[in-house]
Amino acid sequence: MEASPAPGAICPTQRTGWPAPAGQLSEFCVANLDHNLLVLEANAEFLHYLGRSATDVYGRTFSKFVHPSVERLVSQHLAGLRAGTRDRFTTRMLAERPSFTVASGMLTGIAVRKAGGEVSGIVMLLRPDRARAAVPPPEPDQRKTLSELDARVLEGIATGISTARLATKLYLSRQGIEYHVSAMLRRFKTPNRSALVSKAYAQGILPVGQWPPKVSPENIH
Repeated sequence: MEASPAPGAICPTQRTGWPAPAGQLSEFCVANLDHNLLVLEANAEFLHYLGRSATDVYGRTFSKFVHPSVERLVSQHLAGLRAGTRDRFTTRMLAERPSFTVASGMLTGIAVRKAGGEVSGIVMLLRPDRARAAVPPPEPDQRKTLSELDARVLEGIATGISTARLATKLYLSRQGIEYHVSAMLRRFKTPNRSALVSKAYAQGILPVGQWPPKVSPENIH
């Protein structure tokens, strides 16, 4: 029997009972997985991509929504993240929808680690294959700006660097790193590091498709 979503887990967007209409889709689909690869949360775009409701998705293993032709490959990538032998992967994704149609896109998985270095969760980012009209970039939101140091800490978390290594890299104590992490958790109203990284990607603070993760210059003051 599959586990229920962890209490208090959050998604980059609010919980949505049913997939959003196509006209409301943003460019990227985002989902949070726990260490057992169960879907904790997914934004409306991801639900639309899967063609399923939140009730159908939350608490189920991610591989259940992957088309059989790529399930083995995606499962191997996820196993590597879960075991901590790698920090990210990018691969082609095919989703099997209830309507007997297949949705395609590029899938990126990013491991998020706890203070001790062990993997606590996985952020899934997916860019569906669809033609899109060019849209002007949004004006910078001052509420999303970070200090230079907070930006470096966030980048370290998103890369999967342990607290000890990050402290050495930034010439801070472990307590100093935890202070900055806690401050960002409160500021972005997220309960853990996985959710913080997920929200940073969803809000455009961390651009998708860039490795190692780097906070956008317009989000640093």
